[in-house]
Amino acid sequence: MVRPGTGKSHIATAIGMGAMLAGYRVRFVSVMQLIQELQLAEMEYRLPRFLKSWNKYELVILDELGYVPLGEGGKLLFQFISGRYEQGSLIITSNLEFSRWVDVFGDPALTTALLERLTHHSHILLFDGDSYRFRQTLGGRGKEAPHEHVKNED
Repeated sequence: MVRPGTGKSHIATAIGMGAMLAGYRVRFVSVMQLIQELQLAEMEYRLPRFLKSWNKYELVILDELGYVPLGEGGKLLFQFISGRYEQGSLIITSNLEFSRWVDVFGDPALTTALLERLTHHSHILLFDGDSYRFRQTLGGRGKEAPHEHVKNED
C-alpha cells in the first residue's frame, strides 16, 4: 500500500499546472466527485453528452481512487476511463496497489480491463516514504524524518 501524504496529489497538481502553462486544457477532480457527476448525468439521461464534454480536456487528473469502494459507480468510472483511452491524457492518484483495485471496483473482469487500458502507454510513479504531514509534525519537534523517494516505472 502506498502511504497517504507522500505527495501524490501535489505532484499531479504540479503536472497539471505545467500542462496549463504550456497551453493544454486540464481538469482536476476527485474520483468521488466525478462519480457523483456521472451518476447524476445517468439519472438525468444525459450521460453520453456528459462523457463527450470531457473530450475538450487534454489532461484529466482523477484524485484519490481507492479510499471508498465505488459500487455501481465503478462501472461508470470504467466507462469514463475507457472513453478517454488513447484520446486524452489521464493521471490517477491512489493509495492502493493495482492488486487491490478489485476491492474498489468489485468486479475482477472490469478491473483487469481497466488496468490494461490504464497501464498501456503509461508511466507509473510509486511514492515511498513517510507522510509529508507526519514529517512536518516530527520536524516541529526537532526529530529528523526519513526522506521519501519517487520511483518511475515504465
